[in-house]
Amino acid sequence: MAPRLLWIGLGNIGRGMCQNLVEKAGLDKPLLIHNRTLKRATDLGQSLPQGKTEVVESLADAIGQADIIFSCIADDQAVEEVFATAIKGDVKGKVFVECSTIAPETTEAAALSVLERGAEFICAPIFGAPAMVAAGNATLVLAGPKASIDKIRPYIDAVAAREINMADEPYRKASILKVLGNTVILGMVEQLAETYVTAEKSGLGTGYLKQFVEAMFGGSPYPAYTNRMLQGDYYKREEPLFAVDLARKDARHAMAIAKTAGTRLHNIETADKHLQIVKDHAGPSGDMAGIYGAVRKEAGLDFENDSYSIFVGLVIVAAMAAGAWFLSPKGENQIIWRSSLLLALACCYLMWAITFLAQLNPLIEPRRSDIRPGFEHH
Repeated sequence: MAPRLLWIGLGNIGRGMCQNLVEKAGLDKPLLIHNRTLKRATDLGQSLPQGKTEVVESLADAIGQADIIFSCIADDQAVEEVFATAIKGDVKGKVFVECSTIAPETTEAAALSVLERGAEFICAPIFGAPAMVAAGNATLVLAGPKASIDKIRPYIDAVAAREINMADEPYRKASILKVLGNTVILGMVEQLAETYVTAEKSGLGTGYLKQFVEAMFGGSPYPAYTNRMLQGDYYKREEPLFAVDLARKDARHAMAIAKTAGTRLHNIETADKHLQIVKDHAGPSGDMAGIYGAVRKEAGLDFENDSYSIFVGLVIVAAMAAGAWFLSPKGENQIIWRSSLLLALACCYLMWAITFLAQLNPLIEPRRSDIRPGFEHH
């Protein structure tokens, strides 16, 4: 008889994985879905083909009905709570596939809790941005007994384009790889943010640097994060692609792993400080890419790289000018007063326009210096 699948956790990654399971895995039975926030589960169920999913409000009931249980949950505490609920029931013969980004110690504890009760366990963290996952272009890490991995092979092939096979390796190794892999992305965001802000402040502008990134790193996440920063996506979206609290959780795990190993991740320590600035500025809806805004803020720029503050300034000046216009003295001096006001207003707007173009349109080619090469460094 075909196994019944359950997916626990419907964040950005979980929703994409469920979509692929429903559309590509050829499930004989509706996919069970559970989320701590029920509305997210019902919304997902309604967005997928009718009859392909079944929302289960009770976690215990969902686990009881399933043979293979996938979980992709926000943090270690949530994972611990899920497995604490699971072991209250009969889990013998079930296969738990844990996909969350958690500390290796948490992974081992979760595995032990179900293995002791006759279940099987696979650590299968997921690499890939939400859009990549939804497109079936994720990379899965698979650690655990090969026999257990073989049981979920048809579903892995349906949702992932690539895998890092760690069959028969300790579960903790997969978690360490996932955490350290995420630091590569976090470090990239930190470096891009610092470099783009320096380009802005130095007078180079972001345009030339963007061309360099696209030329050298096309096809990598670098151009995507570049666009998210320069286009302001890091503060405009309602739901973050990579929430600041989750990014800080990953950073803490990475720094703890490094400390245990007797080393340090200096770039990640810096990124974590900037993530705190993001959290202070944007709250829990802050995005990891907001590190760009944090670095801007440190450099004396606005967190947001838009023209909103300029717009507000223009409105204020216009309001003051209107007031001065109507309060101008009567008589022969009124023409001189109003003419002077219009001239001052025009100069003010012109200065703002030049500043706006210089900041947001850095592709304007700078004038070549006429200084002779021999005197450039004197």
